[in-house]
Amino acid sequence: MREKSALALLAFAISCMLTIFPASAADLIRLRLDWTPWGNQAPFHLAAQKGLFAANGLDVEIVDGNGSVATVQIVGNGEYDVGHASLAPMAIARAKGLPVKAIAGFVRQNDIGLLVPKDSGITKPADLKGKKLAFTAGSLEAPFLDRFLAAGGLTRADVDLVAVDAAAKAGTYMMGRADGAFSSIPFLLAVVNTQRPSTAIRFADYGLEFPSFGLFATEKTIAEKGDALRRFASVVAGTWTYIFNGHEDEAIAAIIAARPQAKLNPAALRLQIDTLKTFVSTPATEGKPMGVMAESDWAQALKVLAEGGLVPAGQSAPAYFTNAFIDPALVAKVAAGGQ
Repeated sequence: MREKSALALLAFAISCMLTIFPASAADLIRLRLDWTPWGNQAPFHLAAQKGLFAANGLDVEIVDGNGSVATVQIVGNGEYDVGHASLAPMAIARAKGLPVKAIAGFVRQNDIGLLVPKDSGITKPADLKGKKLAFTAGSLEAPFLDRFLAAGGLTRADVDLVAVDAAAKAGTYMMGRADGAFSSIPFLLAVVNTQRPSTAIRFADYGLEFPSFGLFATEKTIAEKGDALRRFASVVAGTWTYIFNGHEDEAIAAIIAARPQAKLNPAALRLQIDTLKTFVSTPATEGKPMGVMAESDWAQALKVLAEGGLVPAGQSAPAYFTNAFIDPALVAKVAAGGQ
């Protein structure tokens, strides 16, 4: 009886201690994504499914988005801790006074370009004379159309530019109502390819170089949640590396499981991931851990954005990004399948 009473007393004492000194709670990270579910969001859902966030003391809330520009504004206003979006709109917003900064770059080449049918014989801007091309006014492609056409010795007068809503672009192109469509290549290619097999002419191949998808946060959140953001960004970077090392189908299954209501096409997701992989590195980031950005890339990006009238000239690259939130050891550990 005395043993039972002693054990009961000990259990009561431990319970009281846990109440007074609770175990450390996981750090909450509220994430706003760029868009509705697609292959670009693979690492977030796979990391969540595999328990990688939890293993690193993180409680991550993943919320779908409705465009990079909207995500930049919403995160910049403090409604989320971190955003996943194209980093060019983030740079434009920062230049206008929004206190946001890139903390990881995953798609480090400009992913925008022109999709054209595979059998069209179009391989370069010079081949576009007389063609009808769909674009979206107000999108990131719009300010650079003149420079893209100029690379082929053309002006707007040489082509038929048709402005369409972003939601109507794929349908317009698939139905043959345009000879080409400007968009994010990895996203749109997978949408249209089954009905209209296509290839792409990349903006980046014609001097229009700026970063694409990555993570960003406000200066305030960076100061207040720096350690948690570092773990979060590094886990995502490591998961991307793990995916590209032959685990694409595992990532696809995780996206579909996380968003069953979206009725996602596994083949389209695979094409998106495979296409994204070709945009991951620049010459300046080749061989560096996923997530790490290069100052020379940002300097070039800000120059191009300034030439497009989107940011003032003479911007300082280090003001727009930091590599302090990529932990190479954690990235490598996650990439190897660890936690």
